Amino acid sequence: MTSYPLLDTVNNPAELRALDRKQLPQLATELRSFLVDSVSRTGGHLSSNLGTVELTIALHYVFDTPEDRLVWDVGHQTYAHKVLTGRREGMAKLRTHGGVSGFPKRCESAYDTFGVGHSSTSISAALGMALAAKQKGETRRTVAIIGDGAMSAGQAFEALNNAGVADADMLVILNDNDMSISHPVGALNKYLARLFSGSAFNAARKAGEKVLGVSPSLLEFANRIEEHVKGMLTPGTLFEELGFNYIGPIDGHDLDSLIPTLQNMQKLKGPRFLHVITRKGQGYKLAEADPILYHGVSKFEPEVGIDGSKTSGKATYTKVFGDWLCDMAAEDPNLMAITPAMGEGSGMMRFAELYPERYFDVGIAEQHAVTFAAGIACEGLRPVLAIYSTFLQRGYDQLLHDVALQKLPVVFALDRGGLVGADGPTHHGAFDLSYLTCIPNMVVMTPSDENECRKMLTTAYRIDGPSAVRYPRGSGPGVRIEPELVGLAVGKGEIRRHGESIALLAFGSMLTPALQAAEELNATVANMRFVKPVDRELILQLAAEHSVLVSVEENALIGGAGAEVARVLEEAGVSVRFSRIGLPDRFVDHGDQMRLLAEVGLDKDGIIRHVRALGRDTSSSA
Repeated sequence: MTSYPLLDTVNNPAELRALDRKQLPQLATELRSFLVDSVSRTGGHLSSNLGTVELTIALHYVFDTPEDRLVWDVGHQTYAHKVLTGRREGMAKLRTHGGVSGFPKRCESAYDTFGVGHSSTSISAALGMALAAKQKGETRRTVAIIGDGAMSAGQAFEALNNAGVADADMLVILNDNDMSISHPVGALNKYLARLFSGSAFNAARKAGEKVLGVSPSLLEFANRIEEHVKGMLTPGTLFEELGFNYIGPIDGHDLDSLIPTLQNMQKLKGPRFLHVITRKGQGYKLAEADPILYHGVSKFEPEVGIDGSKTSGKATYTKVFGDWLCDMAAEDPNLMAITPAMGEGSGMMRFAELYPERYFDVGIAEQHAVTFAAGIACEGLRPVLAIYSTFLQRGYDQLLHDVALQKLPVVFALDRGGLVGADGPTHHGAFDLSYLTCIPNMVVMTPSDENECRKMLTTAYRIDGPSAVRYPRGSGPGVRIEPELVGLAVGKGEIRRHGESIALLAFGSMLTPALQAAEELNATVANMRFVKPVDRELILQLAAEHSVLVSVEENALIGGAGAEVARVLEEAGVSVRFSRIGLPDRFVDHGDQMRLLAEVGLDKDGIIRHVRALGRDTSSSA
């Protein structure tokens, strides 16, 4: 078993700050080794966390956490932070039911100052904290740590724009781990960073402003010289123009550069911006070579690594979508595919290779992605936007006003609908059926298996208006997938099993457990397929032939598919016993996907219990 002699002595940041600075490289080595060993046993995010080891150590070493606020963005770079803040033992149950979350979580630790799951929120939150401290007369410091990918989102720039004029005493750290903004840097940039962050440089600049202030022309001339010199030496002109004191870029793995620079910047006032260069997978050669493969991992042997060529026997819904996208593109040259930085996760990389001129990764910019798709549709092309259910929430206004109001034919391929498991409440697609169904002009579909998913995507593509196909994470029941591009009749479900007295109206992924429960209940099962337009004729037929109807959906009950069934029954004036099964009115925590479904009653046993409880209620009221 690997030993961690120094890491074992650090149970909180106070103990970290008691170490001699010369010990910190050893701590970084041990911490990185611990992360590889720990994540290989539990699964989770790996390469991004390996890239922030030194930065995390430096932040907790320099700042008085948790009194000083660290706001992380995105949360999947915080494993080292969790280890150093008293949760090392808890990492053995990372992302499992009742265990440590894979993201910062306020109720989990005082060091998790802001809950994070979606990106690009840190600067806004940190600005709020900084101005709140100022209002309360508190001297604590606030630091936002944001990745270069997250900087592509509009919210990040909205916050920067606000912070620059708000005179906020805060530090923004750009963790640039893809070299998308600048190249790695060496001794010269390290020297300049320390120079620009030092008190002598800033004192000289303020003194110069005071002296030259008597002559506006000379002051303007001096400012221009400074900006041009810094613009030639550093890539920070944009951030300087936004009102930030820009420092960097510096090597984010060099503690001898990070710590003195942070110490200098800690003493400055106003909005500051530090640009650090890190490397995903740092220190673990396999992750360095393929950071995408090692971004989110299942359990693996660290000495062997991950075999990226291995696949499970059943096709995932993500792969079904990716294959359909390529097949439909071969048939229709007007198809354009869009993703907000989730090309790999959405199964689009084969399409990107085959049709690079028709593939658009717009970065972490969901609002832009939706309106961008609307613009494409305005010109007669057919956009397909692949986006996780939880991320479409961020583009809801654009979905309403820019797509649906104008009845534009945009296909929304919604991956990760329903409970996603270990990533928890920030990533569960728990609300999409509710927030989509209430929008006029929308067609909303939920496939019950892989082949039906392919047919629904074809159906959506041929609709002259906005449509969404919402499918779950992982694999379906494993049915044969027909190669033809065949659609379905819009708004029509089907009866999959005939029974007596009780009818289960299953939406999407709930068809399989409904069929299993029906065997024991001798119930009729309808595969509803469409949430909007819901199959009115089928609902009324089932109501006429059965004494009890029960809808089953993997979505919030409020405003969901069952609410559509209730609306149909009410409008038709039909009196029948009707009940709904779905996600409860609370945020479901992280854990194993199947265990979570069982916990909320969305498995075979849960459906049976619910239906039998209805029978007991009927008997007791008789």
